[in-house]
Amino acid sequence: MPRRCLLSAAYTDARIWEQRRPDPQNLAELASQMDRCYDRKFPVSSLSVARFVDNITSREEIDQAEYYLYKFRHSPNCWYLRDWTVHGWVRQCLKYGGKDKAVHTLKNKVQYGIFPDDFTLNLLIDTFLKEKNYKEACSVVEEAMLQEAFDRPTTQILSLYALSKYLAAKPELSWQEQRSVGASLYLAGLGRQDPVGLSAQSMGCAMLGKIEMSRGIHAVFRQMPLMWTHGYLGRSLAAMEKVSAGAGDVKLSKDVDLSSSTSSDTHEEGQGSESDTVGSTLTEEDEQERSKLPEYAKRFKELSSRLQTEGKVDPAGLEALASGLAEGQLKEAEGPDVAQYEQRVRDWEDERMQLIQREKESREKAEEERQARSLAKAVV
Repeated sequence: MPRRCLLSAAYTDARIWEQRRPDPQNLAELASQMDRCYDRKFPVSSLSVARFVDNITSREEIDQAEYYLYKFRHSPNCWYLRDWTVHGWVRQCLKYGGKDKAVHTLKNKVQYGIFPDDFTLNLLIDTFLKEKNYKEACSVVEEAMLQEAFDRPTTQILSLYALSKYLAAKPELSWQEQRSVGASLYLAGLGRQDPVGLSAQSMGCAMLGKIEMSRGIHAVFRQMPLMWTHGYLGRSLAAMEKVSAGAGDVKLSKDVDLSSSTSSDTHEEGQGSESDTVGSTLTEEDEQERSKLPEYAKRFKELSSRLQTEGKVDPAGLEALASGLAEGQLKEAEGPDVAQYEQRVRDWEDERMQLIQREKESREKAEEERQARSLAKAVV
C-alpha cells in the first residue's frame, strides 16, 4: 500500500516537541544525584526524571533512563511521573534506536509507569507499520485496547489497518493471542459504523465468542476491558443484523465468517497443556450459553444468505477495506490531533516551567535557612 495510508510527515514531525525551552543537564551528575537520594531514602522529583529523559543522546542512555524510570515507579513519588516525560521517553526511544525499549516499558507499564496518550500510541503504531512489522504494531494496538484508547479516529484507523495486515498473513495464534486480537478488533471497531468498523466488531466478537464457548466467559473478560456478560457470538450476529436492517450501502467484509466459531466442536479447540487450560472450567451459565450454539449457527446461515441477497457483502477482505479507509480518511483525521497536540505541548511546557521555578524557589529558601542557621551558630 502507498505510504499515504500511514501518518503524514506533518503528524510525526518532532519539531514542535524539540522547540521547547532547553534544560541541558550532565546525565552523569544527574544520575549520581538521583542515586544518592535513593540510597538515603530521599524522594527523587519527577523533574529530575524528566530532565534525564529529555537529555538522552544515545542508545546507551536509553538503557540508563529505563533504569531510572523503574526506580521512580517504585518510589513514593511514583504518581507524579509527568505525561510529557512518557511522551518524551517514547520519542527518544524512536529517535535513538530503542523501539524495543519503548514496547517493553509499555507492555510492562505497571513496572515503569508508561501510560502513553493516544497521540504517542499513534506514533509508535505508525513506526512499526512503516517498517511492515505488523506483529509489533499489533502489540502496541493491544496496549491501546487495554487502555481503552480508541476515542480518536486516527487511532481507530491505524489500529484496524495494523490488525487487518497482521491477520492477512494468517498467523498461528494461541487462544490468549486470539483473545487480544479479538478484543482489539471489537473495541477499535466499536466507534465506527462504516464497513470496516462493523466488520471488525463482528469478527472480533466471533473470536471472543469462540473462546467463550471453549473456555467460559471468565477466560474472555479476565484482565480485559470487556463486558462480563455472556453472548459474544450473539453480539457478532447483532452486527450482521445491523447491516442487514440498515439503510444505505454499508456492507460487511467477506471475511466475516462465524462458521468455525459456531461449529459443534468449538469447545474442543485450544485444549492443550495444563498451563494453557488454566481458568477454562465451565460454569452452569457457560454451559447454558454453549447450548445456544445450534441457534447461533442457524442465525449465521440465515443472515449470511440475507446479506448476500441484499448485496451487502463486500467482496473485499478486511485488509483491503482497512487500507481504503486509511487512504481515504486518515489525512483528514490528522488535523484535530495535531492541533490538540500543539496545545498540549504548550500546556506541558507551562507546567514544566512552573516546576522549574518552584524548584528554584525551594533551593533559594533552603539556602537562606542554611545561612540563617550558620549565622545563629556563629553568634552563639
